[in-house]
Formats: sequence, structure tokens, C-alpha cells
Amino acid sequence: MLDLFDQVNDAVEFIRGHWKETPQAGIILGTGLGTLVDQIDVAASIDYGDIPHFAQSTATSHEGRLICGTIGGLPVVAMQGRFHMYEGYELKKITLPVRVFKAMGADLLVLSNACGGLNPNYQLGDIMLIDDQINLMGDNPLIGINDDRLGPRFPDMSEPYSRKLIDRALRIARREDIVAHKGVFVAVAGPNLETAAEYRFLRTIGADVVGMSTVPETIVAVHAGMRVVGFSCITDMCLPDALKPANVEEIIAIANAAEPKLTKLVMGVLAEEQE
Repeated sequence: MLDLFDQVNDAVEFIRGHWKETPQAGIILGTGLGTLVDQIDVAASIDYGDIPHFAQSTATSHEGRLICGTIGGLPVVAMQGRFHMYEGYELKKITLPVRVFKAMGADLLVLSNACGGLNPNYQLGDIMLIDDQINLMGDNPLIGINDDRLGPRFPDMSEPYSRKLIDRALRIARREDIVAHKGVFVAVAGPNLETAAEYRFLRTIGADVVGMSTVPETIVAVHAGMRVVGFSCITDMCLPDALKPANVEEIIAIANAAEPKLTKLVMGVLAEEQE
């Protein structure tokens, strides 16, 4: 972990060569949700492959670009596509961009993902504000010698997602007549989807949705002292007694259809950062 500090500085220096602003927020966009960048007044677009120490995004519908610019006048950096454990990357590599956001000056991390719905009260296309999380990935990005320049040895996780930001997002959802829930996200390694027995287990331990991302980024953001707000888009239902084979094309289509709702919520949350 002691090499991360230098890697972060290398990446920041390279990005600064394309964009000099100090971002107030970093945004990570998940499966089918990358078109949110259309709302950004783009000043720089950088391929991940050009940024020192960044991984390459190989997941379906993940463009693999870092977008720098403003949303409603607020300086932001946005990942159009993220990295996943199932792509073969270590969690330290997956979460490096979060540390880069922090080093550039961002205080807020906005996360989005497409996920499976475990809660029978949810519907396809609904948005869930992540209230808490369960890590079942079998790994943790903080394992190893801690670098105190990046964060504390034992970061507290009593509030990984900002309650203030959750309340703000839910208030915006009510105003915009958007169905939005608050619940628990469980992360698994993937890439296979879960069995019916696994879905029963995940629901039993308290999860409302399941996905293959987000938790490592949140852990690192908390370690770095950032505020976090997370949005999950329900793209398939994982009800063990009514289970149907998942279709990746349908999942992406549902995420794309829900994107305008997510855009309104994210735009609303960021707008109040300037007040």
C-alpha cells in the first residue's frame, strides 16, 4: 500500500496537464448509466489507458474515459465506466481513482450502479439510495501496511453513506415524483450471477440489492475522509421463488431507461452543494 501515494500523485499530475480546476465532486458511473456525462460541460476527456496507473475498463457498456468539467457550474471529475474485481484487478487498483479524486480536491464521491433487486417491494427501474453495505467480495482495499498520508489504519464505518445526502436525494425524488427507496447494498465478486439459494441467503442477512461494485470504492472514500452518496438502479429482480435467467442486454436497456431519473437526482444533489 505504500506505493499508492506516489501512484496517486503521478495520476494527478497527468490529469492536471489536461485540466487545472479543483473538483468539488468525483462521480463513478456504472453499467448503462454512463450517459449522465451528457450533463457535464466537458473541459477534458481522457482515456483511462493514458492515465498513469489506471486500469482498463473491459465491462460491457463502460466507455473507459475520465471526464473533467462542470455540472451547473460545479467542477467535477467523472468516470464513464468503472473497474471490477471480476475483471481481474486488485481492489487497490480498482479504487485508485477515488484516491485521485481526493488528491485533486474532491470532498464528495457520487456512486452509481446497476444491481439486482432482492427486496420484493422493489420494481425494475426503481432507484435505491444506499443506506448501508455488506462486503462479501472476500477482499478489502485497505489490507496491507497503512499509509497514514492516505487515511487512518482503522476507519470508522458507522456512516459510510452520508445521511444528510441520502435525505437530500430522497427529498429531490419526492419533488420530481421519482420512486426511490433507501436500503442495503451487498457486494459480491462475480462475474456469475447468484443461485436461488444465494439470493435467499443475501436477503436473509439484510440485503435489499446485490451487485459487483461500489463497496470497495466506498471503503476507500471513507478511508480518505470523503462524503459518499450512492445510487443503485434495479435492473433485474432476484427473487428466488420466481427466478428467471438474466439477460445482459435487458439489464443495460433498463439501466438506460432509468438514466433520466438518476440524472435528475444526481443533478439535484450536486446543485445543493453550491448553496
